[in-house]
Amino acid sequence: MKFRHSAIAAVFAILPLVAQAQSTDEAPMGLFLELNTIQDVEGACLLTFVTQNETETKIDDVGYETVIFDSSGSVVTLALYNFGELPKGLPRVRQFLVRNVICAQVGRVLINGIKTCVVGGSESKMCTEALTLRSRTDVELLG
Repeated sequence: MKFRHSAIAAVFAILPLVAQAQSTDEAPMGLFLELNTIQDVEGACLLTFVTQNETETKIDDVGYETVIFDSSGSVVTLALYNFGELPKGLPRVRQFLVRNVICAQVGRVLINGIKTCVVGGSESKMCTEALTLRSRTDVELLG
């Protein structure tokens, strides 16, 4: 009988550790970039992005080459968007203005490449390798 109580106690002692390991495994890892809103502002289109750095480390500086396409697929503009520092585990909001374009003209946004990605003081590939894109708007975000 004593063995049975010890075995049951051991199972109950381990359960919180198993649950904690499962919740850690289920947490998404990576660098998330979301096109959150687009808004017309005085003859221009304001793009609002939300970033969430769920990698193992802080990103010191990140900038992406970004291409804006109109609804017919033609390139409207190519720009470098600097998202700056992205601390680990904290969301950041960045806004970029596309001048002389109204939002109804914007069909797609392409993250065409990386301009800079500095992690721990050195250039890194993490900002592309860990990148996941999504959009909350009707405008598609591609990469």
